[in-house]
This record gives sequence, structure tokens and C-alpha cells, in this order.
Amino acid sequence: MRTMRRKDREVTDINEKMEIINNCKVVRLAMKDKEGLYIVPLNFGYSYLDSKLTLYCHSAKEGRKLDAIEENSEVAFEMDCEHKLIEAKLACLYGFYFKSIIGNGVASIVENMEEKKIALSLLMNHQTGKDFTFEDKHAKAVTVFKVEVTNFSAKEYK
Repeated sequence: MRTMRRKDREVTDINEKMEIINNCKVVRLAMKDKEGLYIVPLNFGYSYLDSKLTLYCHSAKEGRKLDAIEENSEVAFEMDCEHKLIEAKLACLYGFYFKSIIGNGVASIVENMEEKKIALSLLMNHQTGKDFTFEDKHAKAVTVFKVEVTNFSAKEYK
């Protein structure tokens, strides 16, 4: 894995990384299929257990995203938050505050009904801050997939 060029902006503390993930509500998932590269923004939930990050998303029962995951499970992702424009007198002195996460992982469809309902609960909790439970009939109405993260890094400019 390539090292970060701007080491002064790298976030290395796992608690700070998790805070960034918690503040981001959209993940951009990049995949490759027979048509080429494909990127899609998605709401997500996550778990971080035993130093392992897993992202959960849901979708319709069919579509390019699911076909791409079935064809090639390797994915990349990006999320960012806490945006703020830095104004200046000269255009070239403008800047932009942000926090971001980028990484890679392996995507797969969640088939196990209990894991699927937990994933949907994690997604809703992350998006709303509220706890939800799901019955089988609700979980069966959507496809849930996960990204088991193999590596990720964080960066901030503040």
C-alpha cells in the first residue's frame, strides 16, 4: 500500500478514525465490472469489532452494483465530512477543511437472515441515531451487502 504524501494531515489514532467514520453518512463505493469502472454513493452502517471494520449497505434486489460485486468482489471506498471553505483575498490561497477515509475491501452479499437484520439495524442507527429492529419480511425486501475492509486510512485538514 502506498504511503500518504501529506503526513501532516494523516490521522493515525483509531478512535479519531472511527469518529470520522461516525460523522460521515455517505460512502462512495468503487467497483469494476465488464462495462468498466463504476462508483456509487450509498448510505451505510458499520461495525468495528476486534480491529476489523465492516461497512454495510442495502440496495434493490438487482442492478449493476450487485452484478459488479458478484463479478469482482474487490472494491475501493471513500467517505468525507466536516467540509468548510477557507476564504482568502487571492484565489490560489483558498482552501477547504475536511476529514476523509479511503480504503479497500472485499464486498459480498449478506445471505444469513440474522446478519442481514443486524446490518439493517446498524445502517439505520448510523443514519438516524435511533435503534430499529427488523422482521424477516422487511429484510427479505432488500439486498444487503457488506464490505469487509482490508485496509483504510484517514486524513484531515483543519
